[in-house]
Amino acid sequence: MIEELSIAVRGQGLYPITGQVSPLVSRSGQAEGLCTLFIRHTSASLLIQENFDDSARVDLENWLNRLVPEDDPLFTHTLEGPDDMPSHIKSALTATQLSIPFRDGQLMLGTWQGIYLWEHRHHPGARQVVVHL
Repeated sequence: MIEELSIAVRGQGLYPITGQVSPLVSRSGQAEGLCTLFIRHTSASLLIQENFDDSARVDLENWLNRLVPEDDPLFTHTLEGPDDMPSHIKSALTATQLSIPFRDGQLMLGTWQGIYLWEHRHHPGARQVVVHL
C-alpha cells in the first residue's frame, strides 16, 4: 500500500506527523510489516525524535542552525534566498527516508518517540511525504 501525505508547514521547524502516519498503518489491515516514509523534497527531512519535551526539539533546531548558518560566503547556490543552500545541507545531514516496523497495526515507536517532518526553509507551504507499507 502506498499513500501520499501533504503536510502544511509555516516555515522552519519540526512538525509532528505521527498522528497522520499511525492511522494509515491501522487501516492497512496488515498485521505486521515495515512502514517506510520518504519526503519528496531536497530542503526538508524526516526525523524520529523526542515527543514529550519541546525543548529537545528547540535545542536540536538551534544546534543545526548554528552548524549550518545562512549567508555563508562560500555558498554559490543563492538564487532562491539565503535559507535555500543551508536547507539542502541540513537535508543532506539528516534523513529523507525512515523505516519503522509495525505489529498488530501499530507503529513500534518507543514511548517518547514521534515522527517529525523537519522543514528547513522559512517559507510556508506544503510538503509531500510518501508512506509505503
